[in-house]
Amino acid sequence: MTRFFRACRIDKSATIDAPAGSEGARGEQPMSRTVYPLAVTDLSTFAKSLRAQLNAIDHAPSHVEMLNAVCRSAGYRNYQAFRSHAAGRVATGAPRDPDVDQTLVDKTVRHFDGAGRLLRWPARDKQAELCLWVLWSRIPSGAVLDEREMSDLLKTWHTFADWALLRRALASTAKVVRSKDGRAYRRVERAPPLELRALLMAIEARDGAGQAA
Repeated sequence: MTRFFRACRIDKSATIDAPAGSEGARGEQPMSRTVYPLAVTDLSTFAKSLRAQLNAIDHAPSHVEMLNAVCRSAGYRNYQAFRSHAAGRVATGAPRDPDVDQTLVDKTVRHFDGAGRLLRWPARDKQAELCLWVLWSRIPSGAVLDEREMSDLLKTWHTFADWALLRRALASTAKVVRSKDGRAYRRVERAPPLELRALLMAIEARDGAGQAA
């Protein structure tokens, strides 16, 4: 389930402190703040990515560094990238993220049935990659699975009986890591593409429509 992390706020008055005696120092009220919600597809992945970034620096992060780290953990290039399209969404009221390839999402969702199972292996590489991200999102974070456990999970998530193909594809695209003997699998914690959230919502909508029917 998508979680919303209300973290990034744009303070239009936060530039450079005005020197004493200037208009900013005579009690002028600051401009109002615009608050933008930050959507996080996977809270566990977000937290691990943020922790890794903070551990990589040897000082307390500045406000700007913290904003960049939070936004990168959520899958954006940096805070400015998040601010740019978040501001556009607020201004236009657009329900869709302009950075999301909605055409790719619409084409990829056709490969899933009403129960969220993968019906076929897509011929298009971009669609196949996005399908793998869906499977990745369902693998328990931090769990170490043997080959049989991994296969059993994949069997329930697709209908064309080729779990070995899916297992190899997840490993070859670095979404899971295998032990050297190939017997143990663990999900790799990475920031997913923005299209994953949109695709998961589309799959859930198909599931809901099927239940209503």
